[in-house]
Amino acid sequence: MRPRNDTIQRPRNARATLRRLAAYLLRCAPLLALAIALSLAGNLLALIAPTLCGHAIDAIAAPDGHVDFPAVSHFAALMAACHLAAALLAYAVTQLVLRISQRTVRTMRAELFDKLMRLPIGYHDTHPTGDLLSRISYDIDTVNTSLSNDLVQLLTSAITVLGSLAMMLRLSPPLVAVFAVTVPLALLFTRFMARRVRPLFHLRSRCLGDMNAFIEEHVSGQRTLRAYGRQDDILARFERRNADAADSYYQAEYYASITGPSVNAINNLSLTLISVCGALMYLARAISLGDISSFVLYSRRFSGPINEAANILSELQSALAAAERIFTLLDEPEETPDPPDADPLDVTAGDVDIAHLGFAYAPDTPPVLKDVSLHAPPGSMVAIVGPTGAGKTTLVNLLMRFYDPQTGDIAIDGQPIRHATRLSLRAAFSMVLQDTWLFSGSIHDNIAYGAPNASRQRVAEAAHAAHIDTMIEHLPNGYDTLVTEDGAAISKGQKQLLTIARAMLQPARLLILDEATSNVDLKTELAIQNAMRTLIRDKTCFVIAHRLSTIRHADIILVIRDGRIVEQGTHDQLMRRDGAYAALYRAQFE
Repeated sequence: MRPRNDTIQRPRNARATLRRLAAYLLRCAPLLALAIALSLAGNLLALIAPTLCGHAIDAIAAPDGHVDFPAVSHFAALMAACHLAAALLAYAVTQLVLRISQRTVRTMRAELFDKLMRLPIGYHDTHPTGDLLSRISYDIDTVNTSLSNDLVQLLTSAITVLGSLAMMLRLSPPLVAVFAVTVPLALLFTRFMARRVRPLFHLRSRCLGDMNAFIEEHVSGQRTLRAYGRQDDILARFERRNADAADSYYQAEYYASITGPSVNAINNLSLTLISVCGALMYLARAISLGDISSFVLYSRRFSGPINEAANILSELQSALAAAERIFTLLDEPEETPDPPDADPLDVTAGDVDIAHLGFAYAPDTPPVLKDVSLHAPPGSMVAIVGPTGAGKTTLVNLLMRFYDPQTGDIAIDGQPIRHATRLSLRAAFSMVLQDTWLFSGSIHDNIAYGAPNASRQRVAEAAHAAHIDTMIEHLPNGYDTLVTEDGAAISKGQKQLLTIARAMLQPARLLILDEATSNVDLKTELAIQNAMRTLIRDKTCFVIAHRLSTIRHADIILVIRDGRIVEQGTHDQLMRRDGAYAALYRAQFE
């Protein structure tokens, strides 16, 4: 099956990838040096065995017809000892290489996960989660398999080839001339196939990453998928991706599988030529029968690594493609570092001033926010309303410096946040989002996520304020009840109440609520709002809400449309103005 040229990505620099992999291996330099030393010793012992075999055959096939049984026994015993010692050393090398590969992939996976934690939010917004998971799991495992299996062969191959060549030159230089034809032919064919196979394995990794992203997206959206009856459509779309992944896998393995048998055929050709030429030289009494036997054994050892290199070509190319994807992610630019003169943000009052803010997600896209200005006094509640896509969540992202504006600035307590460290800035905020997130652990730990040293009493008070304490107390283990990774055993509204309790407990002077009560009933929402007014009276709050009834008592209501603030004021002021806010309010309640 011939791959389509328009689907194959251009192969990248394999040498650079190998150099980077080697740099990881050198971090285990002592173990690597020991493995090389043991591999050298084991291969030298293995290389002695064919010579001993030749001596034993010569002792049997003496010209006078007499068999020297003591000599045969002596050489046979030495051969057995060499093979046993070589096997023990090979086992030791295998264990060392396993340890090296384990440490290497552990380091790579740790660096990759650390990189994911330090990439800007914009990267996560534009890259499928399934593809990122594929890189940190499938691609890392592929590299691990190649290191643990192929590294042993690579360590032994060079020693075996050089040692066998030296021994064959010692036995019969004329017979070595046979390899002048077969070895270049095998190397040229292997190189040709490597160039052909490498882009196919890169395509395979990409297709598997796309398929994983598709699976992750639609498995997590099962309720919506079934509610709209789109199972057949999704199955058809998955079948196309599954077929692409299967085809790319087949194409890569198909062309890679050709290499091993082809190189093996070339090696068998060399064995045939050696047998014919050796027989002629024996008849001419230019070489002994034992030396021919030793030469044949050395020729197999000489050509064996070449054949093995061809057989592991698929694994090497797969590992290179996987490593390229890993290094591509590791090379992604991280979140812009804090400037050298950045100071920790010390929020004492919570005064927020936004001046002439302008922002676009990409240079070639229309701006999402245009000349937005706002002053939020300490302890005030600022409600942000407007149609979907108006820029409400974008404003929150800029407050947290998940993105930086192209124009304008934001200052907290008079300090521009551009000159503050991101860690201190984000620590000044507590946040509740519409998309709730719970981790695998106890309910207590989930509530105390932002304040890990909080006492059980403080956690209970936050839960009571969020109107979730009754539900928690009815659970089998109360606050020690374990929840799954995404709180599957808890309703969506209860998960949102837990995240609200988490935000209440965090000691922050600034609070962001992005549709934080969208999954609770109106009665509970009103009760939460009343409790929060008491608990956050000394905090500056930014509330994004579509239920306008919950923000009637906000100190400032901003109406954003097309990236601009078209109205701002209190509820009563905006209703008297009878503008955009009044129209939104009447649309909900009249």
